[in-house]
Amino acid sequence: MNQKVGNFPGVTVDKKTGSTQLSSGEAEIIDLPGSYSLYPRRLDEWVNYRVLLKQDAQVQADVVVVVADASNLKRNLLFCTQLIDLKVPVVVALTMMDLASRKGIKIDIPELERELGVPVVAVNPRKQKGVPALKKAIEQTAAGLYRIPVKDFIPVRELAPAAIAQVQAEIPGLSDYAAIHYLINHESFNIPEARQSRIEEIEVNNGFNPSKTQAEEILQRYAGIKKIMQQAVAEPDPLEQSLFTERLDNLLLHRRWGYLILLAVLFMLFQAVFWLASYPMDWIDAGTAQFSGWVASMLPENGWTDLLVNGFIVGLGGIVIFVPQIAILFGLITILEDTGYMARISFLTDRLMRSVGLNGKSVMPMISGFACAIPAVMSARNIENRKERLLTILITPLMSCSARLPVYTILIGLVIPQKYFLGFIGLPGLVMLGLYLLGFVMALVVSYVAKWFIKINEKSYFILELPIYRSPRWKNVWQTMWSKAKIFVVDAGRIILVISLVLWVLQTYGPSDRMAAATAEYETALAQPGVDSTAALYRYDESRLENSFVGIAGHAIEPVIRPLGYDWKIGIALITSFAAREVFVGTMAILYSVGGEENEGPLKEKMRIAKRDDGSPVYTLATGVSLMVFYVFAMQCMSTLAIVKRETRTWKWPAIQLLYMTGLAYIMSWIAFQVFR
Repeated sequence: MNQKVGNFPGVTVDKKTGSTQLSSGEAEIIDLPGSYSLYPRRLDEWVNYRVLLKQDAQVQADVVVVVADASNLKRNLLFCTQLIDLKVPVVVALTMMDLASRKGIKIDIPELERELGVPVVAVNPRKQKGVPALKKAIEQTAAGLYRIPVKDFIPVRELAPAAIAQVQAEIPGLSDYAAIHYLINHESFNIPEARQSRIEEIEVNNGFNPSKTQAEEILQRYAGIKKIMQQAVAEPDPLEQSLFTERLDNLLLHRRWGYLILLAVLFMLFQAVFWLASYPMDWIDAGTAQFSGWVASMLPENGWTDLLVNGFIVGLGGIVIFVPQIAILFGLITILEDTGYMARISFLTDRLMRSVGLNGKSVMPMISGFACAIPAVMSARNIENRKERLLTILITPLMSCSARLPVYTILIGLVIPQKYFLGFIGLPGLVMLGLYLLGFVMALVVSYVAKWFIKINEKSYFILELPIYRSPRWKNVWQTMWSKAKIFVVDAGRIILVISLVLWVLQTYGPSDRMAAATAEYETALAQPGVDSTAALYRYDESRLENSFVGIAGHAIEPVIRPLGYDWKIGIALITSFAAREVFVGTMAILYSVGGEENEGPLKEKMRIAKRDDGSPVYTLATGVSLMVFYVFAMQCMSTLAIVKRETRTWKWPAIQLLYMTGLAYIMSWIAFQVFR
């Protein structure tokens, strides 16, 4: 997990790089996306393809490590034999040996090594077994101690002898199998135009048929793999196998019970986020309020103290308070992934997805969107069909990401009563689940409508590997919780703090004539006999806030948002949270930090006693529900728009996304306000 994440040059696929110490020095490890064949269909498979065919100038591999599943060796060996025929240095790392053993599969590793002609090492990364042997094999292969097999795994030359020879004459140094791939995919390679034309000419003159050649090659490879399996692998009769995974799938993938179990799992997920995080959140909230009060009492009253207390500390408190919920949500999602249940969710929902123009693979980006829309949008590259991929990108931001969680939490705590059904089903948890389901259902509706307007016709396939059920790797869970919480505090926190400090400046200063009028009004009030100086100071602070730059902007947009039940302070929060949704809470913390003793204490209490000009409470049930619905649908994340632009390579789709989501948020929140007012 000690890795750096970037992107491959010119594309948007994750590039994860790390380093490992070999006896001869440090080696850089580049984790390429997973693949089953050297014939690419998805965007991430094209990344592998370009690296392995030496078309990526940035990544030149000295050794290729093929990670193969020992419990499904036949399928994994196809890709392995293709790389062997490319004549690149290959090391095979066999994983899942414990599962293969439980299935009754016995692998003769020395025999498998002889048959393939490349080093084969059994590893168990979960228990760090076999890693030193793998490092040694990598080092020896890089040093040339293992020779690349001279003989092809299959007689590649016989597939197209004349065409292969002519391509090799054009590009010296190519293996027979690499020449085949130049004939098939040369249009996608970085080669001069003149050479492109000559290869095209070779293809036409020899009547080269890519589909027929590929089919013949795969049949020959599986025939060779069958012989290897007979020599090196002993497998039991598959009819005798009845693994725990298969029996559990009969229940969890049941056409009726499977969906009920899925809903129950999601409900427990959100109920646990509320229940487990409530205690540390209360401690952090109370601690922040006490700390800011202590700092204010220890320092002299001036602008710098106000900036420190009501700008920096209050803004920081608005970040840290949600760390427990972020960490718990990611931890629980990691457990679902590690156990193998997340892949089952894709399988369960494929039929539903297809009815709205998507497929089961769309579910994984959508579920990832519950964490963050940015990696979720990028993960849509796993979808081969261009139309389904575009639809998935367009609707994924409707999934309630972790940035919305702080908004939901504080609003649910304000307007939703702590009621319980059957003694343990909490109403706040049900409302939270409802908000997540609302985004999911609307995503399906939007996809169903959009599929009629996107004119891309491609065949669609849904091929998914269901992993076995395993106990979660707790070290991985804790690392994920720590890293995601750290990312939230550092990345989101940086934005929130900057905006908090800018907000403090904008709410402290305003046009000189307006601020002078507010001061004169306060001085006049103080001169009145028997005046309550505390109340006068509170009115003065409110007047200064309303006449500040922030107050003027808020009042300017208030007519637009008043039909939704919002006041001008909420309007300011809507504007600032377009940078990042979680800024909403930090903005509220800054805006409600103004005032005397009546406005002290935790943020939730400040918002609970907030009043409109007519004396009515700001945060009624109708306003709270309307605001939650607005945040379910609104595209309030500039980073997501930038990623969508990079994925689609045009500003057209981000613009459409911003317009439809903002319009949808306004209409649906207005309806919610009218229903609950």
